[in-house]
Amino acid sequence: MSKRAVLLVNLGSPASTSVADVRSYLREFLGDERVIDAPPQPWRSMLLEGIILRTRPAKSAHAYEQVWTKDGSPLVVTSRSVRQKLAATLGATTPVYLAMRYGTPSIASVVAQIAADGIEELLLFPQYPHYAMSSYETVVVRVQAEVAKQTPRLRVTTIQPFFADADYINALHTVAAPFLAQPHDFLLFSYHGLPERHMRKADSSKAHCTIVPDCCTTCSPAHATCYKAQCLATTRALVARAGIAADKHSVSFQSRLLGEPWLRPFTDYELERLPAAGVKKLLVMCNAFTADCLETLEEIQQQGRDTFLQAGGESFQQIPCLNDHPVFIDFLAKRTEAWLSKS
Repeated sequence: MSKRAVLLVNLGSPASTSVADVRSYLREFLGDERVIDAPPQPWRSMLLEGIILRTRPAKSAHAYEQVWTKDGSPLVVTSRSVRQKLAATLGATTPVYLAMRYGTPSIASVVAQIAADGIEELLLFPQYPHYAMSSYETVVVRVQAEVAKQTPRLRVTTIQPFFADADYINALHTVAAPFLAQPHDFLLFSYHGLPERHMRKADSSKAHCTIVPDCCTTCSPAHATCYKAQCLATTRALVARAGIAADKHSVSFQSRLLGEPWLRPFTDYELERLPAAGVKKLLVMCNAFTADCLETLEEIQQQGRDTFLQAGGESFQQIPCLNDHPVFIDFLAKRTEAWLSKS
């Protein structure tokens, strides 16, 4: 029997909250052509080095300082815990590795370790429920490139986006249920934003996204690579599972950059609008992330809370991400065991 293993990959974080480390991290992250894919080179490099990396590192370093723990980045700390718990569940015969797309441990270094350990079959499990070229796709492409370079005989199976998987939806509901049981007026699903251009670029037909009316809810093969359609599918499935009324929830998108149209409505605008619409007690759920990170802990739990309360809201709670909750570990283990049974 061949030697098999699992590779979990998440986004990553700076090595520390120092401006220098944040700049190094942002250079790798924003230098990825699947994250900032326009304008073309050399203008993209000039934009990154001449503008973004001159101002953003200091601001981002301050934001990271607000959420950093004694053990480091929340995303990395949680991801390590997920790896350890999944490894304990699977047992010693199925090693579990962890890599970060940006920062450390790098995909290149972990693939080197996998090769050194003599692994012959690998299950790649990107920690992204939804497809986007700037998240899921860039992980898959980078792992494939490193495998081809370092250990081409390694057979890799990749878990597809699990945005509507019944066990994933059940995991979300399990984590959210205690919060949903508390008095609240409304649930806002805040997903990470993307440029609208990315939606059109991912549509291989070039005839559906933003062209067909209600394109995200009109059935199409394009949905296999449509981030927004998949976010809406997650929302529909979770709302049905939890029995949430249609007028008691909505979807928004956070973390946009200036310069071109991004997915709407914007979360910060919604947080300003909702109190005037009668929402005083708000729950926010960030299902684009499996682990709490800068975008959930600082942007939503801190900045978002302040925005909502200053606009007249009275109660604000961000429902935690799946993190290392036992139900998420069970989901990862179940998908892994299904792969193992077919290998």
